[in-house]
Amino acid sequence: MQVYLVGGAVRDALLGIPHRERDWCVVGASPGELEAQGYRRVGKDFPVFLHPETKEEYALARTERKTAPGYHGFDFDCSPDVTIEDDLRRRDLTINAMARDSDGRLIDPWGGRADIENRVLRHVSDAFVEDPVRILRVARFAARFAALGFTIADETLALMRHMVDEGEIDALVPDRVWKETELALAGAHARVFFEVLRECGALRVLYPEVHRLFGVPQPQQWHPEIDTGVHVMMVLDQAEKLSDDLEVRFAALVHDLGKGTTPGRQLPRHSGHEKRGCKLIRALCERLPVPKACRDLGLLVAEFHTHVHRALELRPKTVLKVLERTDAFRRPERFEQFLLTCEADARGRAGLEKRRYEQAGFFRGAFEAAGSIDAAAVAARNDDREIPAAMRRERLRAITEFMATRGP
Repeated sequence: MQVYLVGGAVRDALLGIPHRERDWCVVGASPGELEAQGYRRVGKDFPVFLHPETKEEYALARTERKTAPGYHGFDFDCSPDVTIEDDLRRRDLTINAMARDSDGRLIDPWGGRADIENRVLRHVSDAFVEDPVRILRVARFAARFAALGFTIADETLALMRHMVDEGEIDALVPDRVWKETELALAGAHARVFFEVLRECGALRVLYPEVHRLFGVPQPQQWHPEIDTGVHVMMVLDQAEKLSDDLEVRFAALVHDLGKGTTPGRQLPRHSGHEKRGCKLIRALCERLPVPKACRDLGLLVAEFHTHVHRALELRPKTVLKVLERTDAFRRPERFEQFLLTCEADARGRAGLEKRRYEQAGFFRGAFEAAGSIDAAAVAARNDDREIPAAMRRERLRAITEFMATRGP
């Protein structure tokens, strides 16, 4: 039995970046032999085991054979005769198809080290087309390593386009689409993930609501970048700078979906895009297993981001309405996420990336003023049925005073 370190740990070591976990490949062993040594089997589709002490994953070397369309249409051979080279051949990219043996010797049959040096993401073999998840993984690796200068090989991008054209991507299950998207949003340069999907045609299939935004004009007076799709990618960039929260980044992605359905006669203006966007967000979140917290923040930002942008023009009643409708008094942490996403939207415009966003400070101040009302004192002065209306009057008074003392 031979054990090899494989995958990301080998790749990241060559890149000189830290790796969070290690994966191992076992050659020349059977499931029974590993179980006899105390390894615990956890893999469902093929034999993967947890080490009895380190709990790291050990997988038997395997080959794959395509038997049906889609992600699950594979037969696996995990016999002791499968070599490490056979196992590496089935992997997606050359940079992920390397191993180190117990002596530290690099096994690199597909040129992964050279591609790392040349900063290229390249598929290992034509078997790449057999697994549609690889389109999403390549897009995610392009985003993850964008700062290091990695680009996708022309021939790999061509294969990705071919897979989309042949309908392979239609077989992707919603769980896997969202999982890869979530990983991309949680990482750096998420905009690259969506740009790669657009370049190979997958965005149109997987995220048609986002795809429709590209080429849709906005008023140049407010959006020097003009193109709505470009704007949304810029907002994603700003959201990454402002917050690590997945909810903020998802809301940044979907906040302007309604602009993709604006009637042509209205362009470049987008009256009513807020409500239209909410409908699209709900549909997207029903199609994919988007967490409720992401969906809810996306809906709030889509509906009310233009209110926040016009904060300095609003009446006190409207300011209170926004605070109430966003549930700011009961969910102050989410309200802060809401304001951060609005700020990302304002800064996600060409030439305005560093402009101060006073509207967020205004709403924080209004929230603090309204939140300072002593609820117990209000309750003591009013009957139970009158308490909600009395609290609202006191909050409105506090906001009015705040706005008066703040000045124009």
